[in-house]
Amino acid sequence: MTNNNGENLIVSTESYYLYGYRDLHNKRLKIEDFRGDVLNIINQIQSWGNDSNVEKIIIKTRKEFVKQLLEVGFLLEAVVPGYFLGSDMYFLCKYNSSERYNSEWWCDEDTILGNVRNRENKGLNNLDSSLILRIATKDDAERLSNFYSSVFSIYPVPIDQPSYIEEQIDTGTIFMLMEEKGYIIAAASAEINNTYKNAEITDCATLPGNRKGGYMNHIIRSLEKELLNKQIYCSYSIARSLSFGMNAVLQNLHYTYTGRLKNNCYIFDKMEDMNVWYKDLTNKNAKNLAILDGN
Repeated sequence: MTNNNGENLIVSTESYYLYGYRDLHNKRLKIEDFRGDVLNIINQIQSWGNDSNVEKIIIKTRKEFVKQLLEVGFLLEAVVPGYFLGSDMYFLCKYNSSERYNSEWWCDEDTILGNVRNRENKGLNNLDSSLILRIATKDDAERLSNFYSSVFSIYPVPIDQPSYIEEQIDTGTIFMLMEEKGYIIAAASAEINNTYKNAEITDCATLPGNRKGGYMNHIIRSLEKELLNKQIYCSYSIARSLSFGMNAVLQNLHYTYTGRLKNNCYIFDKMEDMNVWYKDLTNKNAKNLAILDGN
């Protein structure tokens, strides 16, 4: 399937299966899954990557294929433990241009990450009774798209389009939002992979005037509860490396930093590096965080 944002790429032969996505907006090739003859798979990936619209190739791979990918020039950037039905997933990346490879903000991001790690974790504050925290429905799609448009001038997916949010909900993504006096002030989603039983906590946003309220902690905790109800225990998130606040939220909720995706996507106002965070929801502490008191 092809649209204005990209194209799904699938090859299924007697010797291998390969599924990827050519992301035109972010000028990258994403390989989501593969199995079979690895040499033919690598050749096909490199053929897809030989495109003027592809500046970066990102492969999600299992441990047993990491060595072969390193041997042909791919670089390990991050890990998500338990992604493949309990087995670890590795982000292996390759660049087609020096400009895309070089990160202007890397050292600044190391400083931010250090400050996040040195920060004392805090308990969750009580929510004011005037606030409403709930799962979004397709009826909320237009309001959500307007909300996201007000927070992000650039975003890696077309979240400013109500039809995109409706499609995501139809395919199982859970959007959680917080309202104050009928207005959305914060929201996030859990994009569920039912094949491999994992979920990405994504689309995290809070209106600038409400960012001191600790609302994202409550939203993500509620999403984790929904994941536990679906027996999904691998939760991960990919956050802007330059955002102290979002990384601090994930650290506060006991996520573990597992790497950084260099010049990964256009978000906020430019191409940015993204930190990868992971959490095992079967962990006792994780369960305690995910289960809302009395709910």
